[in-house]
Amino acid sequence: MQILITTSVHKAPRLLQFTPWTLALASVALIVPLMLASLLVYHAIVLKAAHERWPIISDVVRFIEKQDSDRRDRYMRENLDAMATKVGDMQARLLRMEAVSERLAGMAGVKPEELKRIEPAPPAASGAVKSGGGAQGGPLPALREVPKVTTMAQLNALVEQMQVSGDRNADVFTLIESRLFEKRLEALMIPSSQPLNGPAGSGFGFRRDPFTGGSALHTGLDFPADVGTPIMAAAGGVVLSAGMHPQFGQLVELNHGNGLVTRYAHTSRMLVKQGDLVKRGQTIAEVGSTGRSTGPHLHFEVLVEGVQQNPAKFLTPAGKAG
Repeated sequence: MQILITTSVHKAPRLLQFTPWTLALASVALIVPLMLASLLVYHAIVLKAAHERWPIISDVVRFIEKQDSDRRDRYMRENLDAMATKVGDMQARLLRMEAVSERLAGMAGVKPEELKRIEPAPPAASGAVKSGGGAQGGPLPALREVPKVTTMAQLNALVEQMQVSGDRNADVFTLIESRLFEKRLEALMIPSSQPLNGPAGSGFGFRRDPFTGGSALHTGLDFPADVGTPIMAAAGGVVLSAGMHPQFGQLVELNHGNGLVTRYAHTSRMLVKQGDLVKRGQTIAEVGSTGRSTGPHLHFEVLVEGVQQNPAKFLTPAGKAG
């Protein structure tokens, strides 16, 4: 495409030549500003009409806004329903966990009154989902259906209620763990392990005294063994004494707490001293025949509040120690 421009008879005409590409670029350069200007004008008019409530335009704007609002509300309700379903499932899981924790608490020796002290905080007043009557605190009510949630505030209240219940369950499990640990410590302090690998000989009770020949109470349990055989602590504790005794010879006494004491008599060598901490199964001495003894053996005693008891009632049978 060519255009001749003549301005004077004395001047040569000017020739303008346009290619398809230059025409397209020129069209774009003209159309884009016009479109932007039209949009700005349209936007200004629509805003002014909506603000000043022009008869037709304001009705159209309100209709569009209502459609957008309905669409947002529908989307929010669908999401709230889905989230409420998940919250209901999580609440049911928390209820099952709470039931398990209370059963375990009973097995661990936690008393019901101790559980009552672990009360959840009251739910938030604003937006909270109301439930049936009853005392405050305690476990969440059993969920038979998905909770009705219509607002985000109600959903937040449900989530907060779940968090409170979860914190309570965590406290209960911590208490159970503590009690089980206490029971394990108590078990470690009970002299139930065999102090020597070998069969027991003379038991607790009356017998003929090997020195006088008369009847006498044997206050412990004898384990015949060779001199030097290791003697092990029947339970963890503290060395109460380790020294020479007129009748027991070289004697080791262990204090296990709660009035429990064990004695290991007639040893040939003591491997601990007073005040030492020992654990169950630790070698504390070696078999001998010191003191009032007719031959190498271990004389083992268990005392409760200073009174000798039958050690066989405490010891786990050989081969069954766990």
